This record gives sequence, structure tokens and C-alpha cells, in this order.
Amino acid sequence: MTPELERSWVVAGVPASVGRISLPGGRRAGVHLPMRRGLVNIVDRADRIGASALQIFSDNPTAWKRRAETPPDAGAFRRRLAQLDIGPIAIHASYLINLAGPVDELFDKSVELMRHEVANAHEFGARFVNVHVGSHRGSGLEAGIRRLVDGLERSCNGREDGGGTDGLDGPLIVLENSSGGGFAVGAKIEDLAAVLDATAARGIGDRIGFCLDSAHLWGAGYDISRPDQVDEVLATFDRLIGLPRLAMIHLNDSESGLGSRHDRHAHLGEGQIGREGLAHLLCHPSLDHVTYYLETPGMENGFDAMNVARLGDLAGGLPLTPGPVAVPGSKAGAEPGAETEVSQ
Repeated sequence: MTPELERSWVVAGVPASVGRISLPGGRRAGVHLPMRRGLVNIVDRADRIGASALQIFSDNPTAWKRRAETPPDAGAFRRRLAQLDIGPIAIHASYLINLAGPVDELFDKSVELMRHEVANAHEFGARFVNVHVGSHRGSGLEAGIRRLVDGLERSCNGREDGGGTDGLDGPLIVLENSSGGGFAVGAKIEDLAAVLDATAARGIGDRIGFCLDSAHLWGAGYDISRPDQVDEVLATFDRLIGLPRLAMIHLNDSESGLGSRHDRHAHLGEGQIGREGLAHLLCHPSLDHVTYYLETPGMENGFDAMNVARLGDLAGGLPLTPGPVAVPGSKAGAEPGAETEVSQ
């Protein structure tokens, strides 16, 4: 990474280098970083700020059209990941994908786009393809789940299997919970359990994992601001789904109200969830197998380093690393900070 590029990623008061953070049980944590900085550059950046995992978009997340060829630096990206021991890599699927929607044309386009994400994940060395569960758009929860599972089955069976990483036959498709807005499927853990049961009946259950986004849980009405409440949520997930199915956690604070069905991410410790609940979710003794990814605002403006440092602060019971005051709702284009509820 050039000095000029590194300087462009730093803001006053935010550390540029913190060393790799230490988390309980050797669990890994990273950030979502923008590809436009260059694939190899974002690996170097992740390493420099202390991250041990990485999430990216494989292409423009708000466009249906995909690039014709894999980025030319994808091979160098994979080699650099191996050199610096950064992973697992998660591909966050396009925001446009809605496999639960009733409109045939948009459903077919969503399947095609999801197939592309799954088929090309190996080019980035990705273990996970993370996708929002989607919206039934008024057709009803049961109809939305049936449609979603149809789409997942077609996405799995239609992939050009290039193989995955760590001996997996292709990437794990990781379904993300919703904050509940816009006829969303997956705001309740019971919804996710119903999806899992339906995928198992289709013979694709072993291809499915789950991601819990802390800001989405909060928006959906799960109070995770205290350790006992976090324990209750995880116990419910374990009873209905099984904690081994939990592959990822998006660890984000929230600017939105509890149960508001809104999704506005905040810097760790600066939102309504707060440090106590987030720290317990990060360090829960049953979650050594889970990889944590940050989708907090301003990743391209130096806040990536601040929030990764705060992961270590939360785990160690330390004062939170200071930084510039968060800008409410800050989000540049499709960068993390506030996610898009599917409205197709």
C-alpha cells in the first residue's frame, strides 16, 4: 500500500495501526472494506489495523449487471490473504437480491445474481456468501419462505462449482437476519428456523448457515444490551437452529430504537445497544467458532481502525479507543453503515 493511499485512509484521532487484536478462544474478527481501493491493498489494510478476517462485495452491490471477468488481481488477493493469515473471507451478496419476493421477473434476476455470487466466490477464496433473507412483499411469511427456498435450491444447483476453501464443496450460503422492515422474512429466529427446516427437506440444508447482525436483532425487538439478554437470544437460537449453524456475526451498534424495524449502524459503543451487550456477544463462551465482521460507518475514512481497536477494548474490558464523533447515518454509496432493506 502506498503512503498516499494509507494517508487517505486515516483521520485525526484514529490509530492507523493497532497490531492484531486478541479475542477469546482464538476467534477471528474483521471488517467490510471497499474493493475500489484495490484487492491487495484492502488485505494490507486489514492486516495493518489488526483484523484477522475480511468481508467484501464481489462487484457493485447495487447493480444487476456483473463484470464479465474476475478482477485481474484476484489471484494476488488470495496469495496475500494466505501470506498474512487473514480469513475466512465473506462475500456480501448484492443488496438487490430478493429470493423471497413474489414477482417472477425480479425473482429470476435475483436467482441469476445469487448464482453468480456462489459460482465466483472461490475466485476470492471466500468461505461464505452472506445474503439477506429478503422480503415477501405482502405475499405472506409462508409463501416468502417457500419462494426463498426455491431460490436457494436453484442457486446451489445452478452454480458452476469451482470448489470452495477449507475442503468445502463450494461456499456456505449464510442467511442474515432482518431488522423487520418492509415485509421482511427472518426478523424472528423462528423464521430462520423455518427456513432451515425447509432447506433440509430439499436436501440443501448442509449448504446453509446463518449470520446474526446485532443491529438487526435490536431493530427487530431483541434487547441485547445486557449479558443476560444476549444469553437468552443465543439460547433461543441454539434450541431452534443450533449454535453450530451460526457462522457469522455482524457486530454493529445501532442508532435505531429497540423494535423500530429500522437499521442504522453505529460505531461500537456509541449506539443504543452499548458496550456491555456487544462485549458479551463478542466474548460469549459458546461462540469460538463464529467469525465476527464489522459493518460500522466510515470504513473508508479511518473508522475501520477505530472499530477494530474497539473490538480489543470490548474483549479486554478497556476504555474504548477514541475517535471523531460519529456522523449519524453516514454511508457513502453502498458502503457499510446502513444496510438496504429489500423492497422488490
